[in-house]
Amino acid sequence: IQWQGRPSQWQNFWWWVSCVLVIPIPWALWQAAVTNSTVYTLTDQRLKFTRGVFTKLTDDLELYRVRDTKFQQDFFERMCGLGEIIVYTTDETSPEIRLPYIKDAEAVREKMRGLVEARRDAKRVRYLDAE
Repeated sequence: IQWQGRPSQWQNFWWWVSCVLVIPIPWALWQAAVTNSTVYTLTDQRLKFTRGVFTKLTDDLELYRVRDTKFQQDFFERMCGLGEIIVYTTDETSPEIRLPYIKDAEAVREKMRGLVEARRDAKRVRYLDAE
């Protein structure tokens, strides 16, 4: 395991604010449980997503399938030291994967980029962009 993380609870900030105004507190607690049960694991071979409160769902993405990555950070995320990593893949079931509200997301993206290149070299995979 090269990195393991989960989305920050900051993504539920507006749920908690709305609890004071409109939405009942159990709904916000449910959103917190959903966020807490989401785990991203980056190994030297794959990126693994596990999510689900009662029923767990695990999805793997082989790193050699990653075409490109993107780092995105809005003003609120910058204030909290968080960011979003967007992964573009050649996987037909999930061509775009979003990892929102990740702590130190820029460093995680760079680590992922290095692992992707190493995995491509190990598998001798190259992509040809043709237009």
